[in-house]
Amino acid sequence: MSDVVPLPQSGTPVEAAEISRLVAGLRSTADEVSKVVLGQSSAVEHLVIALSCGGHVLLEGLPGLGKTLLVRTIADATGLSFARVQFTPDLMPADITGSLVLQPDLSGHAQLTFQKGPVFSQMLLADEINRATPRTQSALLEAMQEQTVSAAGTTMRLPDPFFVLATQNPIEMDGTYVLPEAQIDRFLLRVDLPFPSVSTLSNILAATTGTEKVGVKPALSADDIIEIQKLVRSVVLADHVRDAVARFTLMTQPHSGEAPDPVRRFFRFGLSPRGAQALVLAAKGHAFLAGRYNVSFDDLRAMLLPTTRHRVHINFEGRATGTSLDKMLLDLFEASVRHKG
Repeated sequence: MSDVVPLPQSGTPVEAAEISRLVAGLRSTADEVSKVVLGQSSAVEHLVIALSCGGHVLLEGLPGLGKTLLVRTIADATGLSFARVQFTPDLMPADITGSLVLQPDLSGHAQLTFQKGPVFSQMLLADEINRATPRTQSALLEAMQEQTVSAAGTTMRLPDPFFVLATQNPIEMDGTYVLPEAQIDRFLLRVDLPFPSVSTLSNILAATTGTEKVGVKPALSADDIIEIQKLVRSVVLADHVRDAVARFTLMTQPHSGEAPDPVRRFFRFGLSPRGAQALVLAAKGHAFLAGRYNVSFDDLRAMLLPTTRHRVHINFEGRATGTSLDKMLLDLFEASVRHKG
């Protein structure tokens, strides 16, 4: 690595030592979180990549797997301001965004003042997001896409950086409201938390039922994360790699001329342009975390399922025949890579 690394998109030179420090900070953050959240190294890595990309994450997993602990620990390891909202059917949009309240001024007269809600934090945990009504779920749409909140007749900017990490239980559907596609598409990644192995579960029991508690040391600041996000976007994407992503995107569209027969038969709808952008950005984050400054096909393979499986839907016939969405997505991507022409 040379002493000065030019950023291709901005033209701003950045010291190689500074880039190395930020990459090391990302890795240290993942290591610190993994000390507390055992057996979820893949999920931890994906969350760190999402932070480096400035994207939101939807966490899915059975109760008790540590989804809430994972988000709290990420906030501790980055020093970001943190707020948690437990979503329930009676939760109102104003409970998230804030509302006007009467407060007395110095003269004793009451004045309407906007009291900010928990969304005005750098990291918001939306716990069990699918238990709130669609009206309340939609209160996050503007915040997630525009990083603003419109309330009381004004538009207010949210803190920078700003992340929404939402959790939902994939098997408990009673009393829940399925997230609308418009909101699911705002999540850069969907991260699934697997059940731990016997050895990992034994380590969890040993670490969590004793008297000692493991703490985390912040390895990054908010300013560091903002700088990392700029660097990630400047990671080089070669033309032939970008073309493969474009072909893959069209191949997932059941009404596209590029779509193979299984897609026409089993896919309800495919990947959107926003989904293709998410795949590229996440691959850049994966490359940056590895200390590389160009995107390879392996980076795209690593981030393919977390960025696409919540955006592409199989129809009823596909579900009835037991079609594997993950396998189809992986096969389509390999076909797009092999494509000549």
